Amino acid sequence: MSPMLNAAIMFAIGCYALASLLVLYRLTIGPRAQDRVFALDLLYIHAMLVMLVIGIRHQSDIYFEAALLIAVFSFVSSSAMAKFILRGEVIE
Repeated sequence: MSPMLNAAIMFAIGCYALASLLVLYRLTIGPRAQDRVFALDLLYIHAMLVMLVIGIRHQSDIYFEAALLIAVFSFVSSSAMAKFILRGEVIE
């Protein structure tokens, strides 16, 4: 792996870590439930992107499969939370 690619990967992971800390702040302080759900979605996205970057660094397919699982769980949980916020119940 080239040193430039390694530096770019470390920079990307650092940016995702900083963004995740800011999102965690919004998750804990968010005044409304919608803010907290949006922050949780962003945390899922950051986790997925970190897994993809680590997969590129280690050149392994396992990380890409883990990122796909995170994306699926993110979609399911976002749908359930949105339904709960709108209707007050998840299962009808």
